[in-house]
Amino acid sequence: MGNYLNTSPDLVKRMIAEGHIVGNHTNTHPDMSKISDMTSFQKEISAVESKFKEITGQDMKKYYRPPQGKYSVSNLKQANELGYKTIFWSLAYVDWYQDKQPTKEQAFEKLLPRIHPGAVVLLHSTSKTNSEILDTLLTKWETAGYTFGTLDELSANK
Repeated sequence: MGNYLNTSPDLVKRMIAEGHIVGNHTNTHPDMSKISDMTSFQKEISAVESKFKEITGQDMKKYYRPPQGKYSVSNLKQANELGYKTIFWSLAYVDWYQDKQPTKEQAFEKLLPRIHPGAVVLLHSTSKTNSEILDTLLTKWETAGYTFGTLDELSANK
C-alpha cells in the first residue's frame, strides 16, 4: 500500500533484502469494485509501482491483492491487462483491528483447524498477535505435514 511505502521505506527495503515478495495492494486502499475505468484503476496500481521502484531501485513483482477482497470482473481484467496476477486468500480471520486484537488462543482456534492443502493464508502485519504466534503457528502447520512456498513458486512465475 502507498501508506506503508511512504511511512516505512526501510521496512520495505528490509523485506526485499530478506527475499520477500512485495505485491501491490493499491495506493489508497479503496473499494476497487467501485472503480470501473482503467485510468482510475491504473492510477491506484501505478502509484505503488513508482514509489516501490523509487525506494528499492527494483521493479515490483506483478502480484495484486484487492483491498478487502472487493473487486469486479472489470477489475480482474484491468489487473490482467497491466500484467498482474490477482491473488486472493482462502484462510483469514479478523486480525487487522489494532485496538481489538485476538488473544493467542483465539488466533490458534481460528487458524489451526481451518488450514487446508493449497491454502493462501492472509495475516495482517499490523497484528501484534500474529507476530507473537507466527513461529509457533508455522511450526504446528509443518508438524502437520504442510510446506510453504512463495507466490512465484506457487504460480510458476519465476
